[in-house]
Amino acid sequence: MTPFNSDQLRTFLAIADAGSVTAGARRINRSQSATSLQIRQLEAAVGKPLFHRHGRGIMLTPVGERLLPVARKVSQTMDAALAELRDEGMRGRLRIGVTDNHRHSSLTSIIADFTALHPDVELEVYCAFGAGFDAALKTGRLDLAIYEVPEPDRRDEVLREDSLIWMCSSERDIASEEIMPVALFDRDCWWREAALSGLEEAGRRYRIVFTSESTLGVRAAAGAGIAAALFARQQDTSGLTPVRGLDIRQKSFLVLRKAQAAQNATADAMCDAIRNAF
Repeated sequence: MTPFNSDQLRTFLAIADAGSVTAGARRINRSQSATSLQIRQLEAAVGKPLFHRHGRGIMLTPVGERLLPVARKVSQTMDAALAELRDEGMRGRLRIGVTDNHRHSSLTSIIADFTALHPDVELEVYCAFGAGFDAALKTGRLDLAIYEVPEPDRRDEVLREDSLIWMCSSERDIASEEIMPVALFDRDCWWREAALSGLEEAGRRYRIVFTSESTLGVRAAAGAGIAAALFARQQDTSGLTPVRGLDIRQKSFLVLRKAQAAQNATADAMCDAIRNAF
């Protein structure tokens, strides 16, 4: 039986989490050719392919899906063992704010991996509008926050740059309606102002038919054909289609912002984990 090693498993995890060989190679600071070689070696050991191409990226095969939790557990166990042997175990509490449209994204796996590696760190994760995060960071109620801003601050680390787009259900031709029904976020979210100002600039007549405090609510309204709504291009908008003739030039930046008081190894380690993932 051909053996495989933990280094190959880490490469496999990097590609699976990133969604492509190129992005996975960047995560582990290796060339694309070296990364591909390790995957070929791992597939030779397993005896079956672990990925298949899908559009511009890759997807796990059924065998790859079975290997994923095993690879993650092996990597976490080895990291935790090494930290314990080096007496690098971290302790304390870390409070993280995350906007609700990211709670089901790769941030979930980042937090899970961090918890497995540092089980003695108490994590408190708050999913809410990003509008209150800056104040919470200044007052010490949060240590770190990951959220969308219209313009990054000098304190911010930009994780992703995106642009906003109007979307609606593919089952309803909202673009042809004289008065466009729209679904908006609550007044605390700056996307609401971006949506309204964009409609005004475009000279588009509209009526607000749905307001929600969560991405899930706005997404449900658009998916049900109730209204058009504003989304980031990189969000999951399956089943939705762009509203014809309605463009918006507003950018959105996903940033990592750290409280000035959070100057410790635990916060730094979490920042590194988030930074590496993006």
